[in-house]
Amino acid sequence: MDLHPPRTQRRLPAVAVLLALLAALLGTGWTAFAPTARAASLTEVTGFGTNPGNLRMFRYVPDGLPAGRPLVVALHGCTQSAAAFDTETGWTTWADRWGFALLLPQQQSGNNLNSCFNWFESADIGRGSGEALSVKQMTDRMKTDLGSDPSRVYATGLSAGAAMTNVMLAAYPDVFASGAPVAGLPYACATSVVAAYGCMNPGTDLSPAAWGDKVRAAYPGYAGPWPTVSVWQGTRDTTVVPANMTETVEQRTHVHGADTAPDSTDTVSGYPHAVYRDSAGRPVVETHSITGMGHGQPVDPGTGAEQCGVAVPTYSTSTCAPRTASDSSGASATAEHRRLPGAARKRRCCRAGRRTTDT
Repeated sequence: MDLHPPRTQRRLPAVAVLLALLAALLGTGWTAFAPTARAASLTEVTGFGTNPGNLRMFRYVPDGLPAGRPLVVALHGCTQSAAAFDTETGWTTWADRWGFALLLPQQQSGNNLNSCFNWFESADIGRGSGEALSVKQMTDRMKTDLGSDPSRVYATGLSAGAAMTNVMLAAYPDVFASGAPVAGLPYACATSVVAAYGCMNPGTDLSPAAWGDKVRAAYPGYAGPWPTVSVWQGTRDTTVVPANMTETVEQRTHVHGADTAPDSTDTVSGYPHAVYRDSAGRPVVETHSITGMGHGQPVDPGTGAEQCGVAVPTYSTSTCAPRTASDSSGASATAEHRRLPGAARKRRCCRAGRRTTDT
């Protein structure tokens, strides 16, 4: 299977997705964490369960992390490893700074030649089977070993990892409080390689009810609460086209009983941002449309207090002038005060990461 988008050298500014994500993921429910001198490292964990998806488990635990802290599950894109995804995005830096445990599942080439998570294989996207169950077993191991707060478990990912993020939110809504797919696709958009290409570009157009039914079928009888979702998309993405953000919004708003018209719109660091609320007025879905960005994840390489990621060949290396932005409010997303995993604060401008092989 070859899901490689063509190499491009276009450099575009974007929002610092990691910072925006973390600000709302941890929200008002987290307490200050004073890290010790950094000595922790990314380590592989074995024996985390039956592992039916044959995935590898890597984790990062900040030194001195107490029990009761959040857990973030970060899923890489195609051709990446857990370590490469961490290095290129800077997740461990923020785990140290903000005080959360980090789980990075890793695909194996024996499952997929391009090391893509198999978001389009029926055996890997259902509750209790395949790769989805492997990631859930890793999550359980993290909670057991570290005493992570079970109400603050979050998922995010890039491209194929974003599609797998949507898989985890659908198959295990009782495990994940929220998620933030970056350049992803709706849950169960495809169940074959051929269909996967069509989902990516030009996209698949279904009704909100049809999309919502796919999520509800992943865990029959589940009555909620459903995870909140923040959807991130570049407007010039030709690998996973922007129509997928629209379809994802339709899917997730229908599950939450919300309509597809945003209840509020504004900009975050100059980029369009929309919020969708349920019948109780709680924000349950949001979108960040990164104007002019192609396929990839925004990063802001540098050593500044609000910068993230590094400049590597598969990411943008052009310079973007940082901007100073004011805080904007976050909001509780459910009765348990789960937070939307998007921009609770307006942050600095950053560089737009462009993967050459990420879906």
